[in-house]
Amino acid sequence: MACNDENEPLLSGLATPRTQKTNGDRPKKRRFRRVRSAPFADFVPTDGNREAALPRSGSIFGRLNPSLKKVALFLTLYMGLGTICFYTTRTQIKGDKTNGILDALYFCVVTMTTVGYGDLVPNSDLAKLLACAFVFTGMALVGLVLTKAADYLAEKQEILLVKALHMNQKVGELQVLKEIETNRVKYKFYITLIILVVLILTGTIFLYEVENLGLVDSFYCVCSTITTLGYGDKSFSTEGGRIFAVFWILASTICLAQCFLYVAEVNTENRQRALVKWVLSRRTTNVDLEAADIDDDGVVGAAEFVLFKLKEMGKICQQDISVIMEEFENLDVDQSGTLSVSDISEAQSVETRMP
Repeated sequence: MACNDENEPLLSGLATPRTQKTNGDRPKKRRFRRVRSAPFADFVPTDGNREAALPRSGSIFGRLNPSLKKVALFLTLYMGLGTICFYTTRTQIKGDKTNGILDALYFCVVTMTTVGYGDLVPNSDLAKLLACAFVFTGMALVGLVLTKAADYLAEKQEILLVKALHMNQKVGELQVLKEIETNRVKYKFYITLIILVVLILTGTIFLYEVENLGLVDSFYCVCSTITTLGYGDKSFSTEGGRIFAVFWILASTICLAQCFLYVAEVNTENRQRALVKWVLSRRTTNVDLEAADIDDDGVVGAAEFVLFKLKEMGKICQQDISVIMEEFENLDVDQSGTLSVSDISEAQSVETRMP
């Protein structure tokens, strides 16, 4: 539940209560099925080009999701500045070295992802302070920018995944979009898991072939890397290996983090769906009707019943309703209990006159 206020009235300060109607003057039955702003109403293809009619999926992070250009810019600035700093202090970093610039870039990636093999370590106060600064800024970059970019890319592949799962069935664009909306997190988990498996296999094969590690040692190094354990007994020690590691470590660590994030989200989503199913399947009792009767007129309207069920499902709480009702009361200038065009116009004119 979103709030522990099941026994509180759903709305307070509601407009003039309705009078109880008799059977003789009962209004015609109205059914509320879908509001005009329903998400999929605008997605129905209207032209012959059905592929072009598919909308781009928006990110669950909304405005926080950076464009790929911005991600590339942030990553380039961080890696470039880190490489310059660690190359300048290369004599103050000890360990297994190959090429000065490559080692600086490699050390920057290992620091940012918190892998920290130990094959290269700072050996002076300046180098240690630089490492401290870059590990914190690197973690912030990974958490705030790169993971959101990974989520954005996973969403972009959802339509392809759903179509692949239903390739033998005739599924229209509207059905694809509904399927994505219903199982969005689950499909992102599938995509991330597939990519993670590919990255693990690629890393294991590369370490086996290029770094000349045993098959078990290669897999062991991959696992200790993507989980950021970085024991240090096995790592990338050749020039080719470190060039590969610069890209592979960054991609694999972020992919694993996203995979675990989606697992948690899928679990939360399943629990929410189970709650919704229980709420909709249980019998409505007289106690429920009494609790759903907002204006205490002895009958429960469609809007009252919907609010009661949404609150029971944990999708809204008393605080949400109070905020919405406050906005309604501010717009209801004539205090009639309903909103009209004149109410909206008058409310807007009052706002413009306010200092």
